[in-house]
Amino acid sequence: MAIKLMYITNEPRVAHIAEESGVDRIFVDLEVRGKEERQGHLDSVKSHHSLADISRVRETLTSAELLVRCNALYEGSRAEIDEIISRGADIVMLPMWGSVDDARRFRDYVGGRTRVLLLLETIAAEQALDEVLLLEGIDEVLIGLNDLHLQYRQKFMFELLANGKIDELMGKLKGAGKTCGFGGIAGLNQGLISGRNILTEHYRLKSDMAILSRSFCDRAKVADLDEVRQIFTRGMKEIRDYEGLLAAQTKDFFDANHQEVVEKVRRIVEN
Repeated sequence: MAIKLMYITNEPRVAHIAEESGVDRIFVDLEVRGKEERQGHLDSVKSHHSLADISRVRETLTSAELLVRCNALYEGSRAEIDEIISRGADIVMLPMWGSVDDARRFRDYVGGRTRVLLLLETIAAEQALDEVLLLEGIDEVLIGLNDLHLQYRQKFMFELLANGKIDELMGKLKGAGKTCGFGGIAGLNQGLISGRNILTEHYRLKSDMAILSRSFCDRAKVADLDEVRQIFTRGMKEIRDYEGLLAAQTKDFFDANHQEVVEKVRRIVEN
């Protein structure tokens, strides 16, 4: 089960490179409303993409899907979503929702024209999840670790993976038959907790998708497109090769990796 990997970019040339390397979804990110207030103190991705970027990226893609994150619901949401869809999105993602009514409104705004993806990143959304899963027309759910761990006043986003919260949520989502996943992964040997550990957790939990984190290929640090191509070619091959190994592993292997993640999270939080 190869995981659908997503990369956030509004650059058509980088999108083309990512697609050629095997990235499944190119992710244009329009969310700005409230994000700086929530995550301004974090070294997290804060995109400043535009509606016009959707069209530019759409033109360059031939096989990868185009995912667009809109803003959280506001008075202009219907018009924003209409334009996102008219510019060629295959999937529209809603951030910062908190009720079954939010999910229903978003689904209705999309109106069956694209797939509907909810980004679960609030405690209110978690509390509404059972009811939301009864709605028709909710295709996918991605658990967002940055905002959710902040709501729980935790120090490190992977505490949610160590304390069983992601297990609980993924169990509900898989039980409802939803395409689902959580957070992101870096390159296999990158990150405070390695991408290798995190990818193994995705397989343990039967995750369907993950975002390639900024550290996988940080355009603020890597300007040369030939180097970008090398990073994607090498990094995607490493991930896909490791997925092949994971497909043959036993429960004991995944349990041992989970305990390693729990211990690494404990040390990071303590320090």
